[in-house]
Amino acid sequence: MHSFFRKTAVTALVASAAFTAVAADRITGHHFATRSEVMAPEAMAATSQGLATQAALDIMKAGGNAIDAAIAANAMLGLVEPTGNGIGGDLYAIIWHAESGQLYGLNASGRSPQSLSLDYFVENGYESIPQRGVLPISVPGAVDGWFEMHERFGSMAMPEILAPSIHYAENGFPVTEVIAYYFGTNSAVLQDFPGFREVFMKDGEHPQKGDVFRNPDLANTYKKIASGGRDAFYRGDIARTIGEFVQEHGGFLTYEDMAAHYSEWVDPVSTNYRGYDLWEMPPNTQGIAALQILNILEQYDIAEMGFDSPEYIHHFVEAKKLAFEDRAKFYSDTAFNDIPVDWLISKEYAQERAKLINPERAGRSYEPGNPPMTGDTIYLTTADKHGNMVSLIQSNYRGMGSGITPTGLGFVLQNRGELFALEEGHMNVFEPGKRPFNTIIPAFVTKDGKPVMSYGVMGGGTQPQMHAQILINILDFGMNLQEAGDAPRILHQGSSQPTGEIMTDGGVLSLENGFSDNTRRELTKMGHRLQEAVGPFGGYQAIWYDERGYYIGASESRKDGYAAGY
Repeated sequence: MHSFFRKTAVTALVASAAFTAVAADRITGHHFATRSEVMAPEAMAATSQGLATQAALDIMKAGGNAIDAAIAANAMLGLVEPTGNGIGGDLYAIIWHAESGQLYGLNASGRSPQSLSLDYFVENGYESIPQRGVLPISVPGAVDGWFEMHERFGSMAMPEILAPSIHYAENGFPVTEVIAYYFGTNSAVLQDFPGFREVFMKDGEHPQKGDVFRNPDLANTYKKIASGGRDAFYRGDIARTIGEFVQEHGGFLTYEDMAAHYSEWVDPVSTNYRGYDLWEMPPNTQGIAALQILNILEQYDIAEMGFDSPEYIHHFVEAKKLAFEDRAKFYSDTAFNDIPVDWLISKEYAQERAKLINPERAGRSYEPGNPPMTGDTIYLTTADKHGNMVSLIQSNYRGMGSGITPTGLGFVLQNRGELFALEEGHMNVFEPGKRPFNTIIPAFVTKDGKPVMSYGVMGGGTQPQMHAQILINILDFGMNLQEAGDAPRILHQGSSQPTGEIMTDGGVLSLENGFSDNTRRELTKMGHRLQEAVGPFGGYQAIWYDERGYYIGASESRKDGYAAGY
């Protein structure tokens, strides 16, 4: 374990910090931690729902590896937590392959329908793509992502990997508390969309906490995938059902769009922060925003500022604003644009951008940089006895996605297409066969070329902010893996967006319970607009490899899951 985990509990905190304790103050570490880290010698899994964590462990105990376990956990989450993910959505993964000693990145995001054009939106008076319904639907990429991972690194047969999810889909499972809450918020909005009630509101009501929920349609879909492979999903009856259902309700996604889909293996990109390399997925994701934030903040003595200090929070928020202005302008599908990723994540560019920060005043707006040019989500992580580690994130977008639920399949289609811009000339403008800007990002940390941590924090534009905060909590403030996730979080909203909206008022800053009243007052004096928020602070899972030969796991106290190992 690195030295930061051995610092005393008070090192990182200013004397005036007023943190809200849980049921009782802990006898070790920071008292905002909900529990100790989990430690195990052979394998570890951390997910946002207990049955998914158990499925991952069962797969590894039965001889499967971390890649098999990640697929099993993702399939289970699509059943037990459809409020955030499912096979109607996209997937990204970063995999540490122990045998080759290398990191691999998988972009399994889908593309827009070939028969839909920008002209359609312009001619019909759309200023933005609707949040729900048939228009924001893009090809679901998750299933192809499973098979790409499995063919390259998996070891167990797919029927065995999907068996736990099929069992619970047929026999039912009790709905847990946070997921039940999100069933309610999603159902209120989506209940009248085609097919939604038939799957998720069978008795006219959404599942409540403790209700036993079954999804036999999803069980049948999983069985077809298990026996027929990716072609069963993208070139068989499932693809035909999806295409026909979407078009029947006025949409554009077709069987041909499904059949043409493919994932891409890509090289993750990184920056070094305090001696550790943080690896993220390149665009079309927003992963490099976390790298840009850290590059700016590395120029300051964050540890000296203190965790609960207006200085730290102010500099963090301003760094985030700067990174997100570049996010709004540049982040898009690399197949359609030449994006200057290397320059955006360079230390030289960060030094230039940091000069724009006024240490005493919040910025109302920032211009994006001018680099040289040439032309409700789930996160899970698994690790096995061989040293393989998987950082995987998967999502519908906006909780349960578009609301469009094709007959007999048991899942809802995503609405990622909402994130396209409709501004001609914008890098992220809608085009046929294009991948939209995507918010979901897995993360991975190495040191001296060796694996250290796989982690992620689900939740839209929250994600790069929390990726940076988790690493800062560990490396600057000396928190352990669980404390780093339990610590109160900083969330800035309102920066310019990849869909075209521009920040002109500085946005709003939300601080979780635990930051002191004095810090809040000082931030207000500096020009930050504070706004209370409940629930958007993300969901964290992490696994740390200790150099002494075991894994440490941590899981999000704000969700229903846990970390476990053996």
